[in-house]
Amino acid sequence: MDLSTLTIDSNQAAQRIKDVVSRTPLQYNIHLSEKYGADIYLKREDLQVVRSYKLRGAYNKIVSLSSSERLRGVTCASAGNHAQGVALSCKKLDIKGVIFMPGPTPRQKVTQTEMWGNGNIEIILTGDTFDDCQKAALKYTEEHQMTFIPPFDDLKIIEGQGTVAVEILEDLPNVDAVFIPIGGGGLSSGLGLHMKKHAPNVQLFGIEPEGAPSMLAAIKNKAPIELEQINKFVDGAAVKKVGQITYEISNQVLDSIKAIPEGKICTTILELYNKDAIVVEPAGALSIAALEFHKEEIKGKKIVCIISGGNNDIDRMSEIKEMSLLYEGFKHYFIVRFPQRPGALRLLVTEVLGTKDDITRFEYIKKTERERGPALIGIELNDPKDYTLLIERMKAYKFDFIEINKDQTLFEYLV
Repeated sequence: MDLSTLTIDSNQAAQRIKDVVSRTPLQYNIHLSEKYGADIYLKREDLQVVRSYKLRGAYNKIVSLSSSERLRGVTCASAGNHAQGVALSCKKLDIKGVIFMPGPTPRQKVTQTEMWGNGNIEIILTGDTFDDCQKAALKYTEEHQMTFIPPFDDLKIIEGQGTVAVEILEDLPNVDAVFIPIGGGGLSSGLGLHMKKHAPNVQLFGIEPEGAPSMLAAIKNKAPIELEQINKFVDGAAVKKVGQITYEISNQVLDSIKAIPEGKICTTILELYNKDAIVVEPAGALSIAALEFHKEEIKGKKIVCIISGGNNDIDRMSEIKEMSLLYEGFKHYFIVRFPQRPGALRLLVTEVLGTKDDITRFEYIKKTERERGPALIGIELNDPKDYTLLIERMKAYKFDFIEINKDQTLFEYLV
């Protein structure tokens, strides 16, 4: 793809969407700046109208439709931020929208989408997966001669997402690097195109979740390829296959792409909340989580991290905390078979555990062999450095154990 031939102008898009889309703040973050020895700024798309940058692309696409296309209405398939962006766009432009969402979509997300659409949309819950849902949406679109609004692989969507770059350059024209979360690639394509045209020396770092590295896979394959399995935890960026257009653009404009462990993303979510009272969704924490893996490159530079969204369900916080503890090495799970001698459990507590360590879970796996059978034990350490000593003491006191943190199949089955 020859990028010079693309009819994309995010400056024009910024004017087109300004009455509906908020100009989000670019905030200097003192904690991150001190930690990494750089000037770290956060582009707060979590403060966007629908708490996500997705409104930019959705509204730019829909407002650009012809009068006859608007009259027939629009459709989309989404269980998250794109659906909310389409819903609000339909309300603002007073056109009909039909939004398809997978059957298992949490009620909270359905309610949010209904709220933004406020009478202008119809929601159809169908299929067990997003792929099934999208097939139904495309069939409905064709049958009713409506316009399908894709989540990322569309030039108008890409152009709208590029308005993030317009605002960054206006607020911080001497920026050195931008960290960009990647799901389907709409944001990285739009922002990257605008930056390379208007500030070609700015470094662009694309960031994906480790469990869904679809852009990395596309670049390695030299074409988009569908991943067989993905970890859906970072739901705003967990895409099995990036778009053809977004791949071709991102491949040319990004300086690098890195996949970040989900556990590190969880740690970042908690730190942002505890230190700055910022609530982000997992995809929104991607860019900040990546700083740790680029800390030598960014010293002394002006860095922008894009917080792509803040639609985090509070019910997920216990899972987020657990994943963070596991990743940081504070928490470990074992299957332990106690030595066949009296007082073995007391020995574990008094001699094996450190004085400030804690047992967070204990249950016998075989219900008919209580006191003698193997037990599932969760241990939270006071300091991750104490792990080696814990293992040495378990071996010294003849405890037969398996650490299931390191066996994903066992971990998912038992924990």
